[in-house]
Amino acid sequence: MTQETVFRITFWILFGGILVMRVYFSLRVRQAGERLMPDRQAIEQEGKLMFALRFVLFFVLIAILVLYAIRSPWTEALSIPLPGWLRWYGFIQGLASLALWTWVQAVLGKEWSPQLQLRQEHQLITRGPYARVRHPLYTAMFGFGASLALVSANWIFIAFAALVIAGSIARAPREEQMMLNEFGEEYRAYMRQTGRFLPKF
Repeated sequence: MTQETVFRITFWILFGGILVMRVYFSLRVRQAGERLMPDRQAIEQEGKLMFALRFVLFFVLIAILVLYAIRSPWTEALSIPLPGWLRWYGFIQGLASLALWTWVQAVLGKEWSPQLQLRQEHQLITRGPYARVRHPLYTAMFGFGASLALVSANWIFIAFAALVIAGSIARAPREEQMMLNEFGEEYRAYMRQTGRFLPKF
């Protein structure tokens, strides 16, 4: 078994882990009677352009994964000669990011939505990873995206991680405005005590 085959296996372990976790928590939200698909208000809050971009990127990711899985010459040509230790670091970072992501989803419970929409009788979550950071889910996504880029050692996943990070940074203020509209001074006080993506010291 070559070193490249080993790293491809670690890549799919990470990706499979995130897929199983997201499906599990999505089913829990559905069982709680909440919706996962956006309504008109969610699209307007996010912005039609940003929503369309997220929709397109989802299918771009699927295409990239297929090309990577079949070892397309196109994806092979975009490989980067990263040292093995850095790719193993990426795998460890991916496991840590997956653990954080799972913790965030567990703490959010039915309040989680992939869209910019609030639940009926929405509760402001300030415990667990939310005690110090307002958007720990995005923090986990940043770390996970970077880990896939390192493990794959491929420019495609570096570019995709950069897009995810840029999109999340652009989305966070809209999400915060939604929370301010709903919770007012309570959320404003919470913002003063927490960092956006990293703890506030």
